[in-house]
Amino acid sequence: MAIRVLLVDDQPLLRTGFRMILEAETDIAVVGEAGDGQQALEQVRALQPDVVLMDIRMPRMDGVEATRRIAGPGRDGPVKVLVLTTFDLDEYVVEALRAGASGFLLKDVPAEELVQAIRVVADGAAMLAPSVTRRLLDMYASKLPSGDEAPPQTLASLTEREVEVLKLVAKGLSNAEIAAELFVSETTVKTHVGHVLTKLGLRDRVQAAVFAYESGLVRPGGAG
Repeated sequence: MAIRVLLVDDQPLLRTGFRMILEAETDIAVVGEAGDGQQALEQVRALQPDVVLMDIRMPRMDGVEATRRIAGPGRDGPVKVLVLTTFDLDEYVVEALRAGASGFLLKDVPAEELVQAIRVVADGAAMLAPSVTRRLLDMYASKLPSGDEAPPQTLASLTEREVEVLKLVAKGLSNAEIAAELFVSETTVKTHVGHVLTKLGLRDRVQAAVFAYESGLVRPGGAG
């Protein structure tokens, strides 16, 4: 079955461009468009897309609030949200990830990366380029804990190896890279990541990375 995509952006020209790229793929169907966050909520209810490609800065309701209402905690069968951004709006991306977005892309992303991103997120995997997430969080280090605070109680539920895996996820390593770093199999890494997400009540690796930074487990710049 084709992946059902909803395009949300207040610039019609951009929506048209994304539509042309995505509709050229046999496994992706653009089921609708929205020009602001409020309209996005209505379209999600009416069209039930698999993935929402979400702009951040829009009239009436921005992409962060729309993401929170579509994919936030406690949502029954939340739709996956892939946020679109430009470098000058990066601070909003952190908020969108906290709100439940599964990942983000830059608006000038090459067509093949956009298509792959849609497939990855639809498949339930975490965001696309963990290294970009880390760079983003490093840029906004002043908004994150210094690392001197006491770690949150929830970290106590993790084993020593699970904490190790969480740190490497936050530093942008893929499962294969983590496996090589810890001298274990990729299957073992996937199991550890699954346990981390379950114990911490997180949905995906994106939220795990944000949690690791916010808790001070990993410090901006590479320490931790």
